[in-house]
Amino acid sequence: MTEDIRKKIDKPIFHAVGAAADRLGRDCYAVGGYVRDLFLDRHSKDIDFVTVGSGIEVARNLAESLGKHVKVTVFKNFGTAQLHYKGEELEFVGARRESYSHDSRKPIVEDGSLDDDLDRRDFTINAMAICVNGPRFGELVDKFDGTGDLKRRLIRTPLDPDITFSDDPLRMMRAIRFATQLRFSIEYATFEAIKRNAGRIKIISRERIYSELTKIMESERPSIGWSMLLDSGLLELIFPEFAALRGTETVNGRGHKDNFFHTLQVLDTVASKSDNVWLRWSALLHDIGKPATKHWVDGVGWTFHNHNFIGAKMIRNIFRKMKFPLDDKLKYVEKMVELHMRPIALVEDTVTDSAIRRLMVDAGEDIEDLMILCEADITSKNQEKVRRYLDNYVIVRDKIIDLEARDKLRNWQPPVDGNMIMATFGLSQGKAVGEIKTYVRETLLNSDSPNDFDYARRLMLEKGRELGYEPIENKL
Repeated sequence: MTEDIRKKIDKPIFHAVGAAADRLGRDCYAVGGYVRDLFLDRHSKDIDFVTVGSGIEVARNLAESLGKHVKVTVFKNFGTAQLHYKGEELEFVGARRESYSHDSRKPIVEDGSLDDDLDRRDFTINAMAICVNGPRFGELVDKFDGTGDLKRRLIRTPLDPDITFSDDPLRMMRAIRFATQLRFSIEYATFEAIKRNAGRIKIISRERIYSELTKIMESERPSIGWSMLLDSGLLELIFPEFAALRGTETVNGRGHKDNFFHTLQVLDTVASKSDNVWLRWSALLHDIGKPATKHWVDGVGWTFHNHNFIGAKMIRNIFRKMKFPLDDKLKYVEKMVELHMRPIALVEDTVTDSAIRRLMVDAGEDIEDLMILCEADITSKNQEKVRRYLDNYVIVRDKIIDLEARDKLRNWQPPVDGNMIMATFGLSQGKAVGEIKTYVRETLLNSDSPNDFDYARRLMLEKGRELGYEPIENKL
């Protein structure tokens, strides 16, 4: 195996690092994710090195050998050094041992041996080291059989999982994230320890949790991670609004679908069609308003009226609490959640030009994303119903293409705006201006000439006079 590893790391940068460590008489190893990905044949441009002794000194010696253009960034508080070389990011740290207090995931750090350093690693697949020193170049240190767990596709802690997760509860999220990204299983004892220690997640910052959730959402099948979060008990603690979708209720023998698993199906379908992580978040949140709107109606059954509007109003609080970005990404997700019922309403009714125009204007540049979400939302067990709806969505898409070519409706605004209305009638901003603007907008969208300025101006004058206002020029 050593010879195979040597071939994999037979690159100038590894030999340069090894030479720098040899000059200082330090043992030096590539560790962590780079080693794991090396065995998985996955590309990784970030390389972590552990040295027995000061990693900062090795980094500085290396930089001197590579030339004056290579700069070392030192983080003294963490005892680490970082440098960039030909597109790769190298980080150096001295081997250490760690101990933890119960109320913090920040460890007390002391100098240690390579064994100490590998003992503190989160999972066996991340606890392997490859020596880069000249005499032992390519030699693997694998004291916890990480290579075996890679073959078994298994996530397992090197030491007692209860201690591992209690010391640093973020590792519970990382276990689920790695299992999702790599399509691995979590060893039974390790997963049971996550269940026992789930409550410890409360000491982890929302920013850290958001980072792990984002990596789950960027995975090929995000539903794997969300199902594990539910089964482990973590979901109820970090995202109770989503956990509330789980379960069904039956009245008079009639039940509704489990909205949690419906959502995961929608999410995976969207993920198979788009890398846009915020469209994926929209899929996860599209039915978030259903628990609040669930209602039984005799003779009708279960209803979730206006769950899209209620859900859209919930998004800002969810983003704020979860420490998501409160910028255009928030507005995008709010829009997707609010509009996700519109295309299916078109499918169920006659697909009119005016209805399509309204949809295109409200969705703007995100119309294609909305259609991906809405098509994914068709999850009925009735395959004939699914086929019929998807066929009708083809009609909607064709009309969108036709109207876009004819009317140029992306980011459309009426030819008459609020400033023109105020200037024409001598009004200040207020209810009357809004009424006139809405009348012009809605009438134009129902017409065959949504971009006709003269027609828009006539509509403005018509509505203004109806409300009792005369244009300023008529008053002179």
